[in-house]
Amino acid sequence: MIGTAIILCSVLLIAGCGPRLATKADDAAQMPNPMLNASYAEEAEVPFVMEPKTVRPLSSKRANFGAETASRRTRETADWVVASRDNLNLPFAIVDKVNAKVYVFSVDGQLKGAAPVLLGMGKGDGVAPGISDMRMSRIPPSDRTTPAGRFVTAMGRNSHGKEILWVDYKNSISMHPVVTSIPKQRRPQRLASPTPLDNRISYGCINVPPEFFTDVIHRFFSGTAGVVYVMPETRRVGASS
Repeated sequence: MIGTAIILCSVLLIAGCGPRLATKADDAAQMPNPMLNASYAEEAEVPFVMEPKTVRPLSSKRANFGAETASRRTRETADWVVASRDNLNLPFAIVDKVNAKVYVFSVDGQLKGAAPVLLGMGKGDGVAPGISDMRMSRIPPSDRTTPAGRFVTAMGRNSHGKEILWVDYKNSISMHPVVTSIPKQRRPQRLASPTPLDNRISYGCINVPPEFFTDVIHRFFSGTAGVVYVMPETRRVGASS
């Protein structure tokens, strides 16, 4: 664990920032950051609000989703990242909690993969105080949240030696292949279901399909830092969050 922490710290220093929400770059001053300025409380009550699958012309100032379906908020966030260069020339991912889906992009904003995700059982965008010091079994369901924000990431390994992507290292939040050790939770089935209504089951970590982790997450985030944007679902996220 100490070795992983040292590696993570080195990556964050190279990237020049830590887990935080970014401010606008000078060349994107006219384009508001959707992570900071959008009001999510009302939209969060209406899942499945997705833009149609349309192929946009390539643009150096916009993300390219190809024919992938995504919510308006996801598209706005991706466009802002590309226009502001907030990803610092690093691969990035956007987690849409309302629709329980993750989108992974190359450094120039080209979509490289999308997949359903499992998220924290509790709805909310913050982390309960002292949660990282508690045994998992003692964490109340309402506190099992996936925090929202902008996180500089690094690949690492969990206590069982399995590869994971650290998202919020301080609060032990990672992205990893779906956990199947508790059959009654039916996590693979939840991932495969057609709606996000049953995708809230984890203690806060982001579960993805195993093949997606291998083919996309490992491929683009191994050996480099990355940025993961977890979009809020219940409140605005301020710059200090």
